Order: sequence, then structure tokens, then C-alpha cells
Amino acid sequence: MSAPHTDVEQVEAANTAFYEALENGDFETVSGLWLAPSDLGVDEEYHDPADSGVISCVHPGWPVLTGRGEVLRSYALIMANTDYIQFFLTDVHVSVTGDTALVTCTENILSGGPAPEGGRELGPLVGQLVVATNVFRRTRDGWKLWSHHASPVLSETDEDEEDDTPS
Repeated sequence: MSAPHTDVEQVEAANTAFYEALENGDFETVSGLWLAPSDLGVDEEYHDPADSGVISCVHPGWPVLTGRGEVLRSYALIMANTDYIQFFLTDVHVSVTGDTALVTCTENILSGGPAPEGGRELGPLVGQLVVATNVFRRTRDGWKLWSHHASPVLSETDEDEEDDTPS
């Protein structure tokens, strides 16, 4: 087992690699960063989805996705429909206990969709604030994502601030 500070650095590197792969639209790298049955010594052909190694993902506004097929399909869809995405991570906190690590962070996301019909430029850029929890497991090949859960941060609107309803 490695030293605690080394584990934290390795988990931070795996977490950063995940977001960089998303920014680059690198589906192969994203796939390789997720835990697979083979990482747990489980025969993939006979893998039981109820096994403790099953991966899960919750994207903002989506239902829970479980299993490599569903999770990786979701990333393929996101990458296919997003021409530009950039993550500015803040409030990153890493906690490692044994072979499990927990990363919490705020994803400050800037993204742009496909260009309007016939256009050559990106669609309008949109900013979004999301809080995320990423759970990693140690494998012989390094730290792999076990679960990702992201939720949008709701902001106050001017309407909320100017509520003149009598108490």
C-alpha cells in the first residue's frame, strides 16, 4: 500500500484525467478510467450486475445509470452532442480510506452545443454550476471511477430577492 499523501495525489491525477478526457472528447480514455469487472478479478462474461463492483452515474437531471454499458453509453451521447465543454474545478477535496477514495468538487462548466443549421461556429456558450462526488477504487492499474454523481446548483433569481409578499 502506498503512502497516504501519494494516494491523494494519485486520486487527484485520476480525477483530473477524467475531466480532461471529457473536455477532449476522448471516449477511449473515459472508458479506461471507469472500473471494469476485470479490475476486480471478475470474469466479465459472467459478471453479476448486483456485484459490489457495478459502476453508477448520475448526470444532472438524469436517472441513476448502472453498469458499464449504460454509463459509457451516456458519455458517448454527451460527447456526440457537445461540440465544446470545459471544466473549471473548484472546492476539490480528496479523502482516501484503504482502497476507496472520495472526491467532492464543484464543476464550473462552460459548454457549447452544435452550430445553428448551416453555421460553422459553435452554438451559444452556456455556463453551469454543478457539485459532484466521484468515488474511486484502487486497482492494479491505478485508481478507477466507481461512481459519479453530479447535481446542479440552483441559484437565487432576482424574483426571489424582490419578493414583496406581505408576511
